Amino acid sequence: MTESLLLLAVALVLVFVAAELFTNALEFIGERMGVSEGVTGSLFAAVGTAMPETIVPIVAILAGGASMEVNHAVGMGAILGAPFMLATLGIGIMALAAGMARGWHIPLNPEPSGLSRDLRIFLPGFVLVVVSGLLPENWDAARGGIASLLILGYFFYVLRTVQASKALVEDGHATEAHQELYAGRFLPAENWSAIAQLLVALFMLIGGARMFVSGAEEVSALIGVSAFIVSLLIVPVATELPEKVNSVIWIRRRKDTLAFGNMTGAMVFQGTVIPAIGMLIMPWHIDLSSAAGISIILTLIGAVGLSIMHATGRLQPRLLLINAALYLTFGAYVWASLS
Repeated sequence: MTESLLLLAVALVLVFVAAELFTNALEFIGERMGVSEGVTGSLFAAVGTAMPETIVPIVAILAGGASMEVNHAVGMGAILGAPFMLATLGIGIMALAAGMARGWHIPLNPEPSGLSRDLRIFLPGFVLVVVSGLLPENWDAARGGIASLLILGYFFYVLRTVQASKALVEDGHATEAHQELYAGRFLPAENWSAIAQLLVALFMLIGGARMFVSGAEEVSALIGVSAFIVSLLIVPVATELPEKVNSVIWIRRRKDTLAFGNMTGAMVFQGTVIPAIGMLIMPWHIDLSSAAGISIILTLIGAVGLSIMHATGRLQPRLLLINAALYLTFGAYVWASLS
């Protein structure tokens, strides 16, 4: 058990450091490109810090351990766990940081069009993910069509976000990097050194993800908990750390657009592209009465609640803590099911 836990801990550190390197390089490139905070937060930072969640399920499915059933369980748990963690605990932690730093009743103020766009893409996209999991097993063509639609939808989202960038920059929403390029401490701070840092971080992410999959399999076997539950509760908490840390820093600096974009942009990516890949490379079946079904329902409740708060101008930290309560509700459900 000790060796397995040590393997998990080392993997988490490796993934966290790699994601930080990845994000730092993306922010540097975003500033050099002169793009808006929306592009940097919802696209660059969101996709960059989503790399661990992206790699974990793919590695689990294609090259995890010897058991294909366990591989698929870890993959499915990580895929569904990422948007669940972002929409519940991620938003909740950001709200906690905002409340402690700025007051519980003061509304947060992200750039409205970007947040609206993120949620408008995520909600219908994630519903399609659920629908595809409820289709009969032999409806592979329909699942393939849904996967294609999700990927096309994400590219449309990227296009719209980039198109809106110029006007937002002119309105004062240009990206400003908060830290120097890490590679710039040893090399000239140029685009090529930023790309080199990205590649190094990517290799670190792959190694950390493979280590975490192995550790999750070992721990689940030792404590008698299904690999799916471990991957749904533990993997996303670990791999979502970069989003949480970055958003907490940004929210305390009153960079609300970057903070929200980092969360909701990752929700879009994790709720569309990654499930689409999952549909294409593994059996995709969802039982709404299972732990997976409960997490899906809570994810949708969290996202809908966030949409309502945004539409009514009530993005107050005290209300956003409701999202954290959704995660605690799921944790209580899992605990009760194990006892």
